Amino acid sequence: MKIVSKKIRNSARGQDCTLRLVSVCNHNPETTILAHIGFDGGWATKCSDNIAVYSCSDCHVEIDRCSRGTHAEDKLRALEETQAILIQQGLLEFK
Repeated sequence: MKIVSKKIRNSARGQDCTLRLVSVCNHNPETTILAHIGFDGGWATKCSDNIAVYSCSDCHVEIDRCSRGTHAEDKLRALEETQAILIQQGLLEFK
């Protein structure tokens, strides 16, 4: 089941980049979007919105440009941080 949530996607606006790739991140919350990092569906197909991170425009370009295994540790750390924020905001719940 694919999760698509306009609320989760919109929650990225004004957030700090959780990806923060060294020598790449522009640290500008005005450019932050929800960047999907999962593999569901293959290339050019977005995975569920719960497998995404807050990413500045420069970090987003970098992860789109690189192969899938690149920046794996950064993506996992960012996913943990992003999901913690979504849980605090009540946008990601577990039953």
